[in-house]
Amino acid sequence: MSRIAIIIPARYASTRYPAKPLALLRGASGTARTLLARSIAAARAADLGADIYVATDDERIAAEAENCDTAVIMTDAACRNGTERVAQAVERAGLDAEVVINLQGDAPLTPPHFVTALAAAMDADPSVGVATPVLRCDKEALENFLEDRRNGRVGATTVVVANTGDALYFSKEVLPFTNGRSEVDGIVPVFHHVGLYAYRRSALAAYGGFAQGPLETLEGLEQLRFLENGHPVKAVEVEARGGAFWELNNPTDVPLIEGYLAKLGID
Repeated sequence: MSRIAIIIPARYASTRYPAKPLALLRGASGTARTLLARSIAAARAADLGADIYVATDDERIAAEAENCDTAVIMTDAACRNGTERVAQAVERAGLDAEVVINLQGDAPLTPPHFVTALAAAMDADPSVGVATPVLRCDKEALENFLEDRRNGRVGATTVVVANTGDALYFSKEVLPFTNGRSEVDGIVPVFHHVGLYAYRRSALAAYGGFAQGPLETLEGLEQLRFLENGHPVKAVEVEARGGAFWELNNPTDVPLIEGYLAKLGID
C-alpha cells in the first residue's frame, strides 16, 4: 500500500452554512458531536495507517481538531475550495505521502470501505492522478436529490461516467435526465458523487496552475477544474453495503443525517 495522508479541509466561513464544521449532530444515543469530530472519526475508521490532518484557516476549527487529538495545518483564508486547501497543506507541511486523500469535512457518513476502495484503486493503477468514489443512488437517495431541487436547494452532487470509468461531468443538477422516472430498465441511472478524493502529489501541484473555468464557476464544484483542463478523474464505483451516504450541505440536512446515524447505530 502506498504511503497515504488523509487531510480534512474545513473552513468556518460558508455562504450556505456558516460555522458548518462546528455544527452539532446527535448520534444514536443522543450524544452530540461536531461535524468535524464525526468527519475525523470517519477518517480513522478507514484504518489505513494514514496520518490524519485537519487543514483550516480558523482557530476555532483548529481548537476543535486538537480536542479530537488530530494534527492541524493552518492554511490561507484565500483558498477557494478544499482541493486548493489540501494542496497548500501538503506544501506547507512538507508531506511526502505518495497518495493524499481529501475527506471533505461535510461527509460524516463516509463508510470506511469508500476510503479503502479509493486507496486500492490508486495502488492498482499508478497512471491515475485523481480518483473519486461514485455511488449508484437507490430510490430514497434519488428522491432526496429531487426534493432538494423542487425546493430550490442546492444539495448533493451527481456524476456522469464514461464507459472507460472516467468521469464525464459533475453537477448540482440531477443527471442524467430521467423524465421523472426513478428507474430505467430496472435500475436507478443516477450516481451520487461522494465527497472524497485521492490525488497523487503531481496532480495536486498541477491543480494550482490550472485556470478556474466557467463550469467550475457555475456549478461551484472544484473537481470540474481538472476536467476543464483535460485532466481525467477516475470514478471508482462503491456500494452502500446497507449504509447511507449524505453530506451536510444545508441546515435542513441535519435531521436527515441524524436520522441516518440513528438508523446505523452510530453514536
